[in-house]
Amino acid sequence: MDIIIKVEASSDHLGAYAENLEGVTAGGSTVAELKKGILDCIEIQKELGNIEDMEYNLIYQYDTQSFLKYYGKIFTMPALERLTGINQKQLHHYIMGKSTPREQTKKKIETALHSLGEELIAFSL
Repeated sequence: MDIIIKVEASSDHLGAYAENLEGVTAGGSTVAELKKGILDCIEIQKELGNIEDMEYNLIYQYDTQSFLKYYGKIFTMPALERLTGINQKQLHHYIMGKSTPREQTKKKIETALHSLGEELIAFSL
């Protein structure tokens, strides 16, 4: 069963909840911490009998701010600008929560990063 995990950021913390599985939430200061918390919560909910004891496929959906904040430590602002075509200053505003991108801009970021992922999968060393 596919479970949608919504990930959102605050200034110093990440929070997540299962959109379609009641009682599954977690928080953390890193994505790894957050993901571990989600898995632990699912196991607890199974033990309590609140959810079915089965395998779940977790699909993480980030809000733009939390995604850029996390991956901004991996990609530099100039790299994100080259990939997405979005000005570094504007990307910084999204990361800091000063502005929220329109749906079209979110799609542009997503498409650029998916294209990079497909390119990386297609080569070998």
